Amino acid sequence: MRQVAIYGKGGIGKSTTTQNLNAGLGEMGKKIMIVGCDPKADSTRLILGGLAQQTVLDTLREEGDDIELDLVMKTGFAGIKCVESGGPEPGVGCAGRGIITSISLLERLGAYEADLDYVFYDVLGDVVCGGFAMPIREGKAREIYIVCSGEMMAMYAANNICKGITKFANTGGVRLGGLICNSRKVDGEAELVSAFAKELGTQMIHFVPRDNMVQRAEINKKTVIEYDPTCNQANEYRELARKIDSNDMFVIPKPLSQERLEEILLEHGILDM
Repeated sequence: MRQVAIYGKGGIGKSTTTQNLNAGLGEMGKKIMIVGCDPKADSTRLILGGLAQQTVLDTLREEGDDIELDLVMKTGFAGIKCVESGGPEPGVGCAGRGIITSISLLERLGAYEADLDYVFYDVLGDVVCGGFAMPIREGKAREIYIVCSGEMMAMYAANNICKGITKFANTGGVRLGGLICNSRKVDGEAELVSAFAKELGTQMIHFVPRDNMVQRAEINKKTVIEYDPTCNQANEYRELARKIDSNDMFVIPKPLSQERLEEILLEHGILDM
């Protein structure tokens, strides 16, 4: 069983990318569980066709500790199992603890079945401390992919996440599998992200082009593969799924200094300094 965490800057498209990627893996016959690690509980919406998912923390608050797995786990497209950790009431408590509590409960309830091929953790924003680092800090996820774009702040966030990976690489065994470029149509974007990946010692595992088909599918509460399986964007997500399934390049990244990162941005015309 491969346990994979998806990180990236807030708003970069992690949840959308994760769900569409998982649709591709599910179509390949892989057995998958997604654990949403965001208090917004939107990590499984497209897989479940918009079904409102009861979060682990809400269920614990309402039912107490003695609950059944089917209260917090639903099955969606391609048989993908879906769990949302949820979070505390706004302004109260630590959302990171929701991840810790959820993973511990799932383990106790036997959610990590022996026949699972993948467990994906869709992690909030670019936070790599405390509870939000739980998937890598305690060795739950050994495989990390960072969703980024050619935008300056997305690359800063990716570089910062790499610093977190290096911190836990020796204790948790975590490794970086590559960067997923979720295109924002930045000039020279593929070349820039590839150069950035090379400096980190990793790869741009796939360039996902920007396509309004993604938004149309989301409005219809579906992944692209389910909404229009014959479109070009569906094939892009299938290719991403194939690349991740066959990936054997896992590294401890070498984060860049602020100066070097800005040099790369300058070299590709992103910064005007």
